[in-house]
Amino acid sequence: MQIIKIEVGDLLELKKPHPCGEKIFKVLRVGSDVRIVCQSCGRDLTLDRIKLEKAIKKIVKSDQ
Repeated sequence: MQIIKIEVGDLLELKKPHPCGEKIFKVLRVGSDVRIVCQSCGRDLTLDRIKLEKAIKKIVKSDQ
């Protein structure tokens, strides 16, 4: 399995929406666990990297 390159500041579009209805999340921390925040309600989530990689539909790279 190929490791997806995720960087802090990237916007991720996930396959399933957050309960608030938003599918776009911003990456706050990267490691074996990835910390993301919902762009609509601001809820903070920490997910296992493998679980998150399976849930990603599209990555929008940041302009940093």
